[in-house]
Amino acid sequence: MPQLHELNRRAFLRRTGMTAVLGAVGTKPILTGAQELPASTSRQTFDFDQIYDRRGTESIKWDRSIEGVEAEIEVGMGIADMDFRAAPCITEALARRCEHENWGYLERPDSFTQAIVDWNQRRYGLEIDPGSIELTSGVHSGLIAALRTFSPPGSSVLMNTPTYDGFYNFELRYTRTVAEDSEMQLVDGRYQVDWDDFERRASRADVFLLCNPQNPTGNCWSEEDLLRMGEICLRRRVIVLADEVHCDFVTAGNRYTPFASLPDQEIVNNSLTFKGASKSFSIAAMKAAWYFSTNPDLLERVRSNTRVDLSTLGMEANRAALIEGDDWLDQLLPYIDANHDFAERYLRENIPTIKYTKAQGTYLAWLDVSELAERVGARELAEQENRTSETTVTPEQIMQRWFGNNARIYLNPGSAYGTGGAGHMRMNLATSRLLVRRALDNIAAAVAMA
Repeated sequence: MPQLHELNRRAFLRRTGMTAVLGAVGTKPILTGAQELPASTSRQTFDFDQIYDRRGTESIKWDRSIEGVEAEIEVGMGIADMDFRAAPCITEALARRCEHENWGYLERPDSFTQAIVDWNQRRYGLEIDPGSIELTSGVHSGLIAALRTFSPPGSSVLMNTPTYDGFYNFELRYTRTVAEDSEMQLVDGRYQVDWDDFERRASRADVFLLCNPQNPTGNCWSEEDLLRMGEICLRRRVIVLADEVHCDFVTAGNRYTPFASLPDQEIVNNSLTFKGASKSFSIAAMKAAWYFSTNPDLLERVRSNTRVDLSTLGMEANRAALIEGDDWLDQLLPYIDANHDFAERYLRENIPTIKYTKAQGTYLAWLDVSELAERVGARELAEQENRTSETTVTPEQIMQRWFGNNARIYLNPGSAYGTGGAGHMRMNLATSRLLVRRALDNIAAAVAMA
């Protein structure tokens, strides 16, 4: 099994000329849900600048190759997981459990469910009935169970787009349902719902897949927005499935509003919420998540289609994160926020052909590369390849290759995120700021040569 090795930070700084980078970008307070947590509560300081090398560990983000890219990737900024060393409480909990050298059947502990309840109450003031929580092996598996319950094969699933590509690759694919994309409008760099289009498409759907905060655009939906979505869905008899797995990542001055916290109980009762600690603590491989609802009927119907096997270590890791991980996460959030600020400023000052408006939530940057794509002839190259290829290649996939070969960066093509994703790429900023700078420097050099 390959071992993890840390890169030599001083050598990296000397090679890349980044000795002044850390001082150039400061962190600032961030709103985590309803309250701002003071730094004075911290008992231990965590170094998120430290580069943690994940290469050679079967990491999808770092070790998966890009078709058509010959260059060695220097910075993986694709799939949505983080590059930081795990919160110590997680590693310690796993080590303690491994001291008991027996791996027989395990009863699901009530303390895990209580940890979920306490986390949501503590961070967002959201009261959840423990009896309404159903554990799953991932948000995907919970959403798939819900779609199988409410959306027959061939039926339409409403989504605000661009939206999470996994909805297309997993939820719709495995339930044989059809996307009903309601393309959002871009106004002054911020995405807004096209309400007329949303209502028209809601009339053709059984389910609305809500992404809150929105991946990849970074929208943190306001209470007003959520109520309007919910009212339309209630009136059109469309059940809301709220994927809120990115909810802990909110940038300064913004707020995450849980769908289950809306003041209209009838709207809330027409929904189920799906969450996990996988994004917040980068423990996706531990395979644990949950869903809940205030509507017993909806809940029982989905439970009848839910089949889950949870691992002992997965439950240990998640329980430890939810009970003991606040301090680590509270220090991480302003660091991610500053990465957003740094990327936005760097692109504006050094690569104006690529546009980025700072996200309200998530650790993802949604880049407008349409001007650059036109410069390198991405559309023409895609059309040329499609004349002889059995599969369809998009201009954004051409750009993924271009960034890989010329900047040695792994980004996700915007075309994967549904209607409205054309001309965009998704960049994951949940990494050391040194690597963010390295990636942007590489892109700047590549663009200058284009």
